Amino acid sequence: MNPVRVIICGAKGRMGRALVGCVQADPELKLVGEVDLGDDLSKIIGGCDVVVDFSVREATESVARLAGQHKKALVIGTTGHGDAGKQAVLGLVKAVPCVWTGNYSTGVNTLFWLCSKVAGIVPQWDCEIVETHHTAKKDAPSGTAKGLQEAIRKANGKVASAHSLRIGDVVGDHTVTFGMPGERIELTHRASSREIFARGALHAAKWAVQQKPGLYDMQDVLGLR
Repeated sequence: MNPVRVIICGAKGRMGRALVGCVQADPELKLVGEVDLGDDLSKIIGGCDVVVDFSVREATESVARLAGQHKKALVIGTTGHGDAGKQAVLGLVKAVPCVWTGNYSTGVNTLFWLCSKVAGIVPQWDCEIVETHHTAKKDAPSGTAKGLQEAIRKANGKVASAHSLRIGDVVGDHTVTFGMPGERIELTHRASSREIFARGALHAAKWAVQQKPGLYDMQDVLGLR
């Protein structure tokens, strides 16, 4: 079986470097392009099977447009898009399989699933989220925190407050606390390496190239729906 041909957008960033390293270490993948600020994706996109975008939110629409035009699977890892920006991107990728989520960690997506279950079991309990990231992270709350809020809202209709901390070089910590007088449940995921997100995104890339056009997330990739 031929390896899946991958282009990394945002290749010079922290996540981009992790992605490049993980692709090069995976015999099921082949790196056919690295794109960053000033590079022209349109010149090389024809030679790939899937584009993995971890650049900046301002670039997502142009990446999505090219993926749609060339019928290439797309994995989006950038966060912080407004509603209008999200809708613009979604309109451009209707003809391709697109995986888009705020966090590609297998552990975090298990946390989404667990929070949904707990929220449905104890809907009357209070619930709050605390997320911590490195000081260079621009958006707050994180895409993962927003994903946790959405999982809880879908389960019990409540909106959990999210609190953001930006400290040092923290890769990403998320704690969800459910509680009532006399007891509480705390669910925590801590990331110590960006490679967990890179590996998850590349797992999504290999999965996406085998799917029909549509919008997916890691719950679909991991079979948690």
